[in-house]
Amino acid sequence: MKRRGFLIAGGLLGGGVLLGVGLSTPPSARSRLGDKTTLPTEGGQIALNGWVKLMPDGRVIVATPRAEMGQGVHTALAMLVAEELDADWSQVSTEQAPLAQVYANTALLLNVLPFSSDDDSLLARLARRSVQRVGYLLSLQVTGGSSSVRDAWEPMRLAGATARALLVDAAAQRWNVAPESCQVQAGVVRHPASGRQAGFGELAADTVNIAPRRDVALKDPSQFRLIGKPMPRTDIPAKVNGRAQFGIDVQPEGLLYAAIRHCPVLGGKVRQVDSPAAKARRGVADVRVLQERSVVVLADRYWRAKSALDALNIDWDEGPNAQLDSSLIRAQLQVAVDGGAKGSGFRQQGDAEAVLSTAGRKLEASYYAPFLAHAALEPINCTAQFKDGHLTVWCGTQAASLARWKAAQVAGIDSEQVTLHVPLLGGGFGRRLELDMIEEAVLLALQTQGRPVKLLWSREEDMQHDMYRPAAMARFVAALDEQGRPQAWLNRVAAPSIGLSTTERLLPSMAADSPDKNQIEGAFDLPYAIPNLSVRQLRVKTPVPVGSWRSVGHSYNAFFTEGFIDELAHAARQDPFEYRRSLLADKPRHRAVLELAAAKSGWAQPLPAGRARGIALHESFGSWCAQVAEVSLQNGQVRVHRVVCAIDCGVVVNPDTVEAQMQSAIVYGLSAALYGEITLKNGRVEQSNFPDYEAIRLAQMPQIDVHIMPSSAAPGGVGEPGTPPIAPAVANALFALTGRRIRDLPLRAEMFA
Repeated sequence: MKRRGFLIAGGLLGGGVLLGVGLSTPPSARSRLGDKTTLPTEGGQIALNGWVKLMPDGRVIVATPRAEMGQGVHTALAMLVAEELDADWSQVSTEQAPLAQVYANTALLLNVLPFSSDDDSLLARLARRSVQRVGYLLSLQVTGGSSSVRDAWEPMRLAGATARALLVDAAAQRWNVAPESCQVQAGVVRHPASGRQAGFGELAADTVNIAPRRDVALKDPSQFRLIGKPMPRTDIPAKVNGRAQFGIDVQPEGLLYAAIRHCPVLGGKVRQVDSPAAKARRGVADVRVLQERSVVVLADRYWRAKSALDALNIDWDEGPNAQLDSSLIRAQLQVAVDGGAKGSGFRQQGDAEAVLSTAGRKLEASYYAPFLAHAALEPINCTAQFKDGHLTVWCGTQAASLARWKAAQVAGIDSEQVTLHVPLLGGGFGRRLELDMIEEAVLLALQTQGRPVKLLWSREEDMQHDMYRPAAMARFVAALDEQGRPQAWLNRVAAPSIGLSTTERLLPSMAADSPDKNQIEGAFDLPYAIPNLSVRQLRVKTPVPVGSWRSVGHSYNAFFTEGFIDELAHAARQDPFEYRRSLLADKPRHRAVLELAAAKSGWAQPLPAGRARGIALHESFGSWCAQVAEVSLQNGQVRVHRVVCAIDCGVVVNPDTVEAQMQSAIVYGLSAALYGEITLKNGRVEQSNFPDYEAIRLAQMPQIDVHIMPSSAAPGGVGEPGTPPIAPAVANALFALTGRRIRDLPLRAEMFA
């Protein structure tokens, strides 16, 4: 990847404006098939194209180019191939795909475009085609943005169908019959007229000299045997019996362990370190200062490295951020939303300001959401070895192509001299889109004379040196008519820019402050029928590094917008569900999930004393999600008893995975809504581990009922859309229970006293 290409990719991934990209034709599914040389083979394996290979015993191996981080993506993508191949599911397995252009994620960059999912305007269509082409040309092999199935829906099905046709042609040649007289079922090709049959493994070698067909048709959905059915996940057995290998498990021969401590003050540096005593400890190989901002101890065991690091006397230069405090950042956000700066307009419809200036009935409110850590269960780690001019990296990364690029850049070698292994990820949530752990591990590997080195961050380092979900604030003003319908809506959202922060880390010389769709998503694409709308973005610069966090800007904008629309319903003296429903006349998919969630929750039915329900609706990543939360206040704690979730994610590949992802997204979002908060004092992050950065425990787990809308539309995202609605649903329920409107996260019980 060239520098210019990486700049474009970085800007797009960070949410910057797409400029200077021609209106190009997106790559066809056929152009992404690859060929029989794309996949490496061993042990008698035969590749049928870039996505499928066969073992002599008939086992099918599907190459999956996305990282498996618990979301079940390897299973879903294998199902796409197996469906069209008509394989025996019990004989299907997966392996991580190599780095190649055919595996580029062409759907990823759709998330940076400032269009709602149901916007079918000419400009929206042209923009989508262009960014799909850009993602392909840049070979972006990235897992994120709930884009994996959206990207794979056509190419992986076509790969399965083409492989199936190849096996049929091989059988037809062997039996000297017409291909159309053959049938395929469960990994076996049959010729009913003669009774002959052959398994995939028997026919594999016959395919070597047969050219793949170019006129293969995909199945009609009515013929699906696997797609749409709950299928067992391919990664579960190895995770249960302990064979699964995560990044933290990698142990190449001769391994050195590296424990690291960054300056506790953001932006600070190492002034001096007293290392002789640590170097004399058992097993310690060296003590190094890395990039002026951290100290690393290398040893033959991690505990020895960590213990020596803890004993070091380090003199830190705290730098310019030693007085940084959360209250100062919040004050910056408040000044931005209340001030006169216009910011960037992401939605201008009608003349909201003119209507508001003469309105007789107005509502105003400010909402706030704090910084959040990713807090993945597997701490940050990366293993690297530089030997004989070749670099090998083992890292659970969400951005494989960018990771190899960064590793090569740090080592000063070509990307072709880098071998990247992507093991399973113990949680990603956007944190493993970052490349800092790769940069540090490679820098250490360059200094260890050919020995591999595993860099492992402690939980405290992980929590206190994250790329955080931005803190954000929104300022609303709305006007209501005599019937309580909104006539004008003004929303100013202030937050640090993820796009700018990301570019500063990757290509600091090219960083520019520009409109950032990631910051404003979920605010500008409001679905409700309001004739006069103005949504503006205000980018606030802080020293706190920020990055993508599960559902990105939707994670806070859903809380803001769905909280304020609830306020309008209350001011109009209308039921919150009916009020929303009345404003969605021309939004059938929004309306359908809202109605489904309300019906399944028993919205109109009474609850026991001391309980209340709240509702929220949000569209993100090509999917529509509504949730109803049932809450109470018990013993000074907010208790969520039940969450009813309705999701329209288009055609469903594996409903079992969709349900699990909704549960996961709700728990992740609920943990943030009730407990999540990163605060700073004297330039330091105050939280350091799960005791002071809480998450939902088993005893607090609500009942979660997931209802999937049947749909024949193209697949939408699944990994993230379940997170945004949960915080506003709970907050709205607490208002219904207590009459107190809380506009700040997290939702602490003392707020309702």
